[in-house]
Amino acid sequence: MTDTLTPVRPRADRHRTSATASHVPSNIPTDVPSGVPPLTVSVDVPAKTNLTLHVGAPHAEWGGRHELDTIYCGVGVYDTVTVTRKEPGSGFSLDLAGEHLGDLASTGSDMRRNHAVLALFALAEACGREPDVSLGIEKRIPVAAGLGGGSADAAGALLALNELWSLHWPIGRLREIAATLGADMPFCLTGGYARGTGFGEQIDDIPSDSPAARQLRERGFAGLTMIGAYADALSTPAVYAAFDRLGAGDGDDNHLQHAAIALHPRSGDAIREAVAAGARQAFVSGSGPSVVAFVADERAAADVRRAWTASRAVDRIIMAQAPAVPRIRR
Repeated sequence: MTDTLTPVRPRADRHRTSATASHVPSNIPTDVPSGVPPLTVSVDVPAKTNLTLHVGAPHAEWGGRHELDTIYCGVGVYDTVTVTRKEPGSGFSLDLAGEHLGDLASTGSDMRRNHAVLALFALAEACGREPDVSLGIEKRIPVAAGLGGGSADAAGALLALNELWSLHWPIGRLREIAATLGADMPFCLTGGYARGTGFGEQIDDIPSDSPAARQLRERGFAGLTMIGAYADALSTPAVYAAFDRLGAGDGDDNHLQHAAIALHPRSGDAIREAVAAGARQAFVSGSGPSVVAFVADERAAADVRRAWTASRAVDRIIMAQAPAVPRIRR
């Protein structure tokens, strides 16, 4: 078991492919000055989890996606997306780095299907630009883990390109593009707390000073956060297929949790161990298999760590803070 206590910048498993081819909301910190357009922009974009995830019926007009009503929360494990101008006509390039890239490291992986690349082409088409951009992604968010890593990368690319190209598009306009790419991506543009409806793409932000945010904090959905991560992954379609057979578990605020645990029993072990050790909240993140545990303080975190380590309920423990928002810089 490897403990990840602070963000790292691993350089292992690097892959490259190439082809030819804002308005920043007030809750997003940025050190991007006005004036000359930048040559490079980086965005640290956090993972997401679902504090609640209520799943309804699938809709044919959404390509079979299920209706969702969810409360999103940004979690401070960050991927860093960097965009750099390239010579006109040179096309795009993608550089991936990270210690736990999962299937992204496969030599057979089509980098043109990477979420950040899809976001690059979608925004380029929408604004009439050529995608002559170098994309770099430092992966720290576990892959295929229910933490929205791919969605975060797409959101980071949109935020960074909005600055690189001096578009100054409002977040609502970027969300329209993000919604064509995936359910979680519109939320990942801002992080924090938000309610998602539709298939998850319709976002109502929950301001940090609102009664709704205060209620979430009172329920323990804030502060020191522990992620129990795994070496193996779960397929989101497989979890939804299991949900369609099994339904939601009694009392589960995440309706996918029962299905995820049926496919990945260690996630259920991790929840039980965390609750017994004093976690204020513990649940499967999204479609899993990662488990998120909110703890009151360092002492409670140490108790959960000991429980997870002794029981081998998780493969890695990642410490974070929540809620978290993207950070834009150049």
